[in-house]
Amino acid sequence: MSCNLLEGKRGIVFGALNELSIAWKVAEKAVEQGAQVVLTNTAMAMRMGETEKLAKKLNTIVIPADATSVEDLEILFDKSIEHLGGKIDFILHSIGMSPNVRKGRHYSNLDYNYLQKTLDVSAVSFHKVIQVCRKKDALNQWGSILALSYVAAQRTFYGYNDMADAKSLLESIARSFGYIYGREKNVRINTISQSPTLTTAGQGVKGFDHLMDFSERMSPLGNASADECADYCLTMFSDLTRKVTMQNLFHDGGFSNMGMSLQAMQQYNKSFIYDQEHPFD
Repeated sequence: MSCNLLEGKRGIVFGALNELSIAWKVAEKAVEQGAQVVLTNTAMAMRMGETEKLAKKLNTIVIPADATSVEDLEILFDKSIEHLGGKIDFILHSIGMSPNVRKGRHYSNLDYNYLQKTLDVSAVSFHKVIQVCRKKDALNQWGSILALSYVAAQRTFYGYNDMADAKSLLESIARSFGYIYGREKNVRINTISQSPTLTTAGQGVKGFDHLMDFSERMSPLGNASADECADYCLTMFSDLTRKVTMQNLFHDGGFSNMGMSLQAMQQYNKSFIYDQEHPFD
């Protein structure tokens, strides 16, 4: 249901690959709430995904851009402002990729060239987006910039690999640039630490289905869905959250504050009893 929460606002959404993408749902809901958006993704992702399909649905354009390329980002902001008819009000950075994860490299045996790619795509690109935006003065006063993170930035999760390092850097960039941009232009910069979500990228994490089950059992409110995350993003783009900045905001059903839940303990006990009764399985 629309209440025109973002009426008159203009935004750029990075990373809408297909209908599983949180960015896809953010773009849809932003338009429903009265915003205009421009979609962007790499040329390769556009060939693999369905970004053009979403653009047609939302009556907008897709501007190919590699977020690790300053030149591409400069073109992106210029074309977005031209298409939207004015400066930007919000940006969503929903980008993450690890060649080490894709290649099955253990964290104790990383390929450092792959690690550099992980950090550049998943975190340094966020700095580049903000830096180019600031230099071009492309964002309106009280604008909002968001990136999607995960609790593995603070805690160790088996299989999340070097993406945990990238998320830690991502959150640090939000704090450091949040101070600078906030003092200058009242722009707020935050990260949202989302529950494990069944996206194309998420499925690449080792044992992801088990991670989702564990998180669901641990979280008092259950896992937050991609749709619910999109709703939260919209509140962060709106004027309702003008004084929220430099924060990592957990949107995870309470998971981040849990130690052990009854449901998780019961599941563990079942496995423990089975192991005792079937020692040679």
